[in-house]
Amino acid sequence: MKQYLDLCQRIVDQGTWVENERTGKRCLTVINADLEYNVGANEFPMITTRKSYFKSAIAEFLGYIRGYDNAADFRALGTKTWDANANLNDAWLNNPVRKGDDDMGRVYGVQGRAWAKPDGSTIDQLQKIVDDLSRGIDDRGEILTFYNPGEFDLGCLRPCMHTHNFSVLGDTLHLTSFQRSCDVPLGLNFNQVQVFFFLAIMAQITGLKAGTAYHKIVNAHIYEDQLELMRDVQLKRDPFPSPKLIINPDIKSLKDLETWVTMEDFKVEGYQSHDAISYPFAV
Repeated sequence: MKQYLDLCQRIVDQGTWVENERTGKRCLTVINADLEYNVGANEFPMITTRKSYFKSAIAEFLGYIRGYDNAADFRALGTKTWDANANLNDAWLNNPVRKGDDDMGRVYGVQGRAWAKPDGSTIDQLQKIVDDLSRGIDDRGEILTFYNPGEFDLGCLRPCMHTHNFSVLGDTLHLTSFQRSCDVPLGLNFNQVQVFFFLAIMAQITGLKAGTAYHKIVNAHIYEDQLELMRDVQLKRDPFPSPKLIINPDIKSLKDLETWVTMEDFKVEGYQSHDAISYPFAV
């Protein structure tokens, strides 16, 4: 929690105002933020200075692991995070490659599980990583990336948290995740949960110990209509201790994640928080 609050205070104290063309709002912005999560000690980075939630974030990332390209599949897992981008984005609605309601196109998990090659075949990035890590192999290229500029026009949204790089030291697995842009009051806790979860679950299914997750954000910002709530409410609150993420130990393989796993297989223990804060969301 301290590093999250330190980043928020840094933006408030040192940020530069930047006009955001997409939203029509100004953002108080800093460049380069580095966060670390002790996954091995199970210090789950849920925000405690406001009421936060975790299942939607894990559900979304489970959908990426499964390579989903349809918002209905994400809803079935327990998250509505793709409803608007799939169905309310005018540019995407008018894109001739869109297949119909709830279609997301070639975004996120599709790139991770079926990266298209010029010859028409595909690369399953995630399967390669799982196979290597399960044998204790780190070829310095255990990289899952969703960022494919050549296919931006084939999907409804380019990725924000776009690349995940795994590393093995001895019997311990580490993760470095890269994010190009982050709405800190609203989006960051969602992304923190996903980075932590990805390392924890990959360690569990590959038989390695979980180490540290490193989360690098390039553009970290607070929107102008969020600033007062952050500065005068959330930053005035004292954090509570970190909770723990409890993962069903019966999850033992990538196939398990692809087939029977649901949100009932993930629980949080020891979570205590202050009251919720209703931050405005920039569409």
